[in-house]
Amino acid sequence: MAEYKEVHGTKIRNYTTDPDNPITGEVWYNGTANTLKFQYPTVTTTGVWSTGSNLNQTRRLASGAGSATAAIVAGGVISSAPYSALTESYDGTAWTEVNDLGTGRYGGGSFGTSTAALLGGGGYPYKTETEIWNGTNWTEVNDLNVAHSTCGGSGTSTAGIIAGGGPAPSGALTELWNGTNWTEVNDLGTARYNVASSKGTSTSALLFAGRTSPGSATSAIRKFTESWNGTNWTEVGDLNLARYGMGGAGADNTAALGFGGYATPPNNVSATTEVWNGSSWTEQGDLSTAREYAAGTGTSTSALGAGGDTSGPSSAPTAVTEVWTGAGQPVGVWATGGNTNTIRSQAAGSGADKDAALIFGGYDNTAATVNTEKYNGTSWTEVNNLGTARRYIAGCGTDTAALCTGGFSTAADNENELWNGTNWTEVNDLSRPSGQMDASEFGTTTAALYFGGEPASALTEQWNGTNWTEVNDLNTGRFALSGFGTTSAGIAAGGRAPSVTGASENWNGTNWTEVNDLNTARGDLSASQAASSTTGIVFIGSTGNHTNTVANTESYNGAIWTETTDLSTARYRGMGAGTGTSAICATGYNGTARIASTEEWVGSSNTTKTVDTD
Repeated sequence: MAEYKEVHGTKIRNYTTDPDNPITGEVWYNGTANTLKFQYPTVTTTGVWSTGSNLNQTRRLASGAGSATAAIVAGGVISSAPYSALTESYDGTAWTEVNDLGTGRYGGGSFGTSTAALLGGGGYPYKTETEIWNGTNWTEVNDLNVAHSTCGGSGTSTAGIIAGGGPAPSGALTELWNGTNWTEVNDLGTARYNVASSKGTSTSALLFAGRTSPGSATSAIRKFTESWNGTNWTEVGDLNLARYGMGGAGADNTAALGFGGYATPPNNVSATTEVWNGSSWTEQGDLSTAREYAAGTGTSTSALGAGGDTSGPSSAPTAVTEVWTGAGQPVGVWATGGNTNTIRSQAAGSGADKDAALIFGGYDNTAATVNTEKYNGTSWTEVNNLGTARRYIAGCGTDTAALCTGGFSTAADNENELWNGTNWTEVNDLSRPSGQMDASEFGTTTAALYFGGEPASALTEQWNGTNWTEVNDLNTGRFALSGFGTTSAGIAAGGRAPSVTGASENWNGTNWTEVNDLNTARGDLSASQAASSTTGIVFIGSTGNHTNTVANTESYNGAIWTETTDLSTARYRGMGAGTGTSAICATGYNGTARIASTEEWVGSSNTTKTVDTD
């Protein structure tokens, strides 16, 4: 049962200053400033695209259905076969080839889910054939009344519409699917082809952009938008940028997403993304890869764009996939913490959160160091040193139970030390060949994983509290990487192989599997090592050969990486520890000098609003 204050709230309290830790939603009066204030969660105001896993087959003019985490893409134009029947299924992490369409085609209208979808029409020649997908196979069902290609589609496999497209006279035609047959219903207001649509319903959909005839390829580009209510189309607010060959997504006629396409020169192939709120379009975060004729599916807050071509119809198609996350996501923030006592880089660290961490080893401008410091959320305190001075080390655990593994002192070594909260003790060495350093590590003092290393090693070893045992290798050998997780589920990300890479791999306790890349390829990065394999962050690094220092932070949700709030100070070779909601980054090299600064990460934040009462 809800408590009284949850139902009725609390009284507005009068403070002489703002409270130290106001509750989200709390309202208070600051008597000194004579202001009324309230606190609410800070969320993103625009959506962003993140890098997804590439299609197995490059293609443009393919058709999509499903969600951002469970989708299919079918047909299209590819390099090796002009009009493809290939179908691929997406599980939020990777694309898998599944059973082909019965009829190869491009530009068909499509809608539904990854297990129950419909694809109708397409070219070339222009087609009326319709097929239903049941999650395993395509089955041909009753044809459209009129051939449509590069048309729009919305609905489910049992109730949907296809509208617009070519050739004449199909440009204004709308056909309604009832699960068995197609019936012609009321036309669009403006006939056009190369259109995009929301993936709405048979009674609530949006169709936008496209080209009209006659006219040249550029003079006939349109920004028109029409809304379907189950009976009629009504012209509503135009796109900001006229285009054809856009990708589209959306749940109905009140919330849609349009992206990419070809715009009137000098815009040409576009990365522009627009969001529809039921009355108008607003430009938000651009695609990372500008393109036209991408397959789109999903909603206005969670969508997928796959394939297309990047420089016009005569160019080779692409396999690039991007995933859209709409506005309203919690915003994490970095805040300044206390400086370490010893300036350094190339150190390692451990810790459960931003308020309890350990930093050890590294390079202090003169030589490898044994220095160890402990953080309490405010300041660093020097504690007992490592037994062996070294840098390029890896570490994991907490501030009271940690491992320090590998590294370089006067030469690369395999030494391993255990921290018990007071002292370091040498324990059994790594089993790998000596001379490898600059690897990454995550886990605990009784169950840890050590992976990668210089020169571009793929070796992985597992620690059981007593000994190291070699297990299955990374797919991509690399060094200067980072990661987070446990010995049964973890993530390795970034590094140098030997060039910087954004490659990410998932560890399932036995094998590494390639998953979606970081948005920013980099080496010398750090991570929230204690995070789970689906909630971690990586941060800082360098995008060149120890150049182009970055402050970027990316969060991982188990499927994709999303760029979030940057650190205040760009750096590389800093220490990282904590989780995806409470992490710490300390020391490093800022491009000109080694530093002692610390920043603390909180995975969500609040905004305080002031109402002047004077």
